[in-house]
Amino acid sequence: MKLTFLGATETVTGSKYLLESGGKKILVDCGLFQGLKELRLRNWEDVPIAPAGVEAILLTHAHLDHSGYIPKFVKDGFRGPIYCSEGTQDLCKIILPDSGRIQEDDAERANRYGYTKHQPALALYTERDANAALEHFKPVPFAEMQMLKGDVFSFSLHRAGHILGASSIRVEAEGGTSILFSGDLGRQHDPIMKAPVPIQPADYVVVESTYGDRLHDTVDPAAELGEIINRTVQRGGTVVIPAFAVGRAQSLLYYIYQLKTQNRISRMLPVYLDSPMAVSATELLQKHFNDHRLSPSLCRDVCESVTYTRTREQSKALDSTNHNVPKIIISASGMATGGRVLHHLTHYLGDRRNTVLLAGYQAAGTRGDRLARGEE
Repeated sequence: MKLTFLGATETVTGSKYLLESGGKKILVDCGLFQGLKELRLRNWEDVPIAPAGVEAILLTHAHLDHSGYIPKFVKDGFRGPIYCSEGTQDLCKIILPDSGRIQEDDAERANRYGYTKHQPALALYTERDANAALEHFKPVPFAEMQMLKGDVFSFSLHRAGHILGASSIRVEAEGGTSILFSGDLGRQHDPIMKAPVPIQPADYVVVESTYGDRLHDTVDPAAELGEIINRTVQRGGTVVIPAFAVGRAQSLLYYIYQLKTQNRISRMLPVYLDSPMAVSATELLQKHFNDHRLSPSLCRDVCESVTYTRTREQSKALDSTNHNVPKIIISASGMATGGRVLHHLTHYLGDRRNTVLLAGYQAAGTRGDRLARGEE
């Protein structure tokens, strides 16, 4: 068995791992490069394999740095199945078309304002391309061995925590050599997601190392969040939180719900989830109870404890009619690279009463990273 790294090496995005054995090729993950421009430009480079020659894609989870290149891969000729968990498929139905819309919007904006050397600027892929790619998805259960066409490769998915449907994938090739891809691993004691299952025995392991050079903070995130919210409210300000729509947004809702029920912050403080994708991902919690720790009643209460702003008009109203009312706005994107959160930052940055809370990883070169480093 031969392994070739096509992404997520010397950087933490663009995960793509090519496995070859017995004349067959499969891909584990098919992600977008994100962050610095030099990384994003790699998405436009030809992948050094013909997509039509790949038998199947095995997908660890739905985040774009693992799944976001799939529509381009299908557009360029891939015709095989894409295997993943049911939760991952449901999240990809939300994430990939949204990514296509963003690609189209970015191209349209570049053409309208002329800040591109390409005439015309084109989308890497479109919403239609993403929907076409979703036709290739085939969900499989956790912990059941699956044989791929041709009998060269077999694989099994194993719960990895992290987000709904996230999996580690163990692949075995003809002859018995095995390799395990960890995917992104959740924490053992995450308040929402179930813990990763014990790692499966394998000859080789390819493991996530985004945070491999540091220790987890020992500070209670609920206590820290509560202090920040209370200080801001006492100043009469608003807390704006750029948050990843899948995973981090739901964790924030849970912590805020707990803070309110324990009277550690005001029960009357308005909380808005201003991201259509985050709203859809939150609603999926009530479908995939086997993927998380919340009871049906607690899950319902957390999901109903926030005001969903689904339309652009509702989003804009947060910055106009309620501008001087203390509140919490959770909005995407998590690194402030786009999305509705940019409009909120435009309105709330510069007023010392307000707080912008960066609640997740900020890749180098992103607007969130620039904010974290103190850029005005």
